[in-house]
Amino acid sequence: MRWRRVLAVTAILLLLALLGGYLWARSVWNSIDRVDVSAVLSDGGSGTNYLIVGSDSRDNLQEGDPGFDPNAGPGGQRSDTMMILHLEGGEAQMLSLPRDLYLEIADTGGDQAKLNSAYNGGPERLIKTVTGSLGVPVHRYMEVDFVSFAGLVDGLGGVTVDFENPAFDPKSGLNVTQSGPVELDGDQALAYVRSRTYTEVINGEEQVEPTGDLGRIERQQKFLRAVFSKLSDTKNPFALASAFSGLSGGLRIDDDMSMLDAFRLAWALRGIDSKTLVLPVDPDSNESGSVLILREDEAQPILDEVR
Repeated sequence: MRWRRVLAVTAILLLLALLGGYLWARSVWNSIDRVDVSAVLSDGGSGTNYLIVGSDSRDNLQEGDPGFDPNAGPGGQRSDTMMILHLEGGEAQMLSLPRDLYLEIADTGGDQAKLNSAYNGGPERLIKTVTGSLGVPVHRYMEVDFVSFAGLVDGLGGVTVDFENPAFDPKSGLNVTQSGPVELDGDQALAYVRSRTYTEVINGEEQVEPTGDLGRIERQQKFLRAVFSKLSDTKNPFALASAFSGLSGGLRIDDDMSMLDAFRLAWALRGIDSKTLVLPVDPDSNESGSVLILREDEAQPILDEVR
């Protein structure tokens, strides 16, 4: 009889733990801001496309935060990173969308401008531009501010990135003094993905990475692969929950996403082997400043991978 009582007590404790975990997860989920874009999300296409925007909210940056600029104007958000995460059949593909990509912007009467200007018009305009000008369906939309992104990295206990050479960027705060695998904490991860004047120390000489936004895209994709790998290696569910809880404060998601959808995404990302896609572009300049012109014919097979 005693073992039955032990089993009964154990079962009750497990149920209470599960209930408590569910209520905690529900409270975190309910605290996430929603973006009213369900009217422009796509239904068709193969797999699921997540349009992920890393936003640079100056309202959220404080003195001492990486990237803080005391001379910057107040208010507003600006997109620093845009990418499509395509999930299909247990595989993932990442397609970064350069901020300076010169496209026809939705709801402007056919005007062309940098893709970043579409985000300045709001998430709905950005989604419509990606769908209309690139022909890429958007099924889910997510935004995360970079301060919270740093919290995710710290929640995972750091993320390891392989550096070919020591590198730094005083504007973003990056300072890596060695080559090879380096574990980045949240602040250095933030500085790495935001770096625009990425400078390597090669044979004792400082060399600024010459490709600008394209080089930054490559680094962001490399970093995300490292994050996915760390998620796969993290077996402790409490550590994972803590990491994503830290992210939730700076997260905005489309108003059609359910908590089950979020669990499916988190589960799919664990252990996934991601493939990176690169759009073929040519640098140019016009009334919008420095822009990137899409090579239409070469781009179509790449875009077809996420359509």
